[in-house]
Amino acid sequence: MSEEQPSVLCEIDHRGVATVTLNRPHVNNAYNGDMVQQLLDGARALAANEDVRVIVLKGNGKHFQAGADLAWLNDVRHGTPAENLAVSQRTTDAVRELDQCMKPTVALVQGACFGGGTGILAACDVVVASDDAIFSIAEVRWGLHAGPIIPQLAAAIGPRQVRRYAITAERFGAAKAEQLGLVHTVCSRDELEDTGAKIVDSILMNGPSAVSTTKKILFETSGLFMSDELAGRLAEGHSLQRQTDEAEEGLRSFAEKRNAAWYRN
Repeated sequence: MSEEQPSVLCEIDHRGVATVTLNRPHVNNAYNGDMVQQLLDGARALAANEDVRVIVLKGNGKHFQAGADLAWLNDVRHGTPAENLAVSQRTTDAVRELDQCMKPTVALVQGACFGGGTGILAACDVVVASDDAIFSIAEVRWGLHAGPIIPQLAAAIGPRQVRRYAITAERFGAAKAEQLGLVHTVCSRDELEDTGAKIVDSILMNGPSAVSTTKKILFETSGLFMSDELAGRLAEGHSLQRQTDEAEEGLRSFAEKRNAAWYRN
């Protein structure tokens, strides 16, 4: 696949269902700057579109989303501090915009869902996963951290579970993801589309204003809205960590297919 193709596809059908598809299957839909910007712009545009009633997120190919494109991250970290901060701000804003969009959102997950992919799920209202899906909050394995998505993950699975999985970077399957609350429904891969379609149809039967108002009340009464100040601090910390010697070693170890220097067994 050529990088000239859009990193994110979007189609809106006659019902007002917007299907957003992550479209870098040649790298397992790992995100880079283009994908982040397109997700950010798309989330804002769909939130403002009165004709859109439901947003469905999918990944093109075998995997939903494999976290950050680490080769791209390695290039980013060699940029200026201002350039690094801008990247982290856009990443933080993309997940924040999706999370705080008052349109109902449904994610359909197959294969790998790592790092930022788990943040996308945590930012969605309903998540359906195939039984072969695998998950990991993996940033610390590479000397990075998941700051921009920690608030959404904590809201989805609770701080206690984030304390384990964001610190260990352990992988876990669909059944565990459902148990944790990251996923609502697990089905076979060949039933993923139909299962998602039934959920979307259930949403479409409901009053659009009533649905968005319900979501807004939930956010207001549960403290789920993120302030600009907190978003800024998360982006800054994310940027600074990426520029450390630890991150340099973590990303190099990935490229060289070896354990990082800090690992001893």
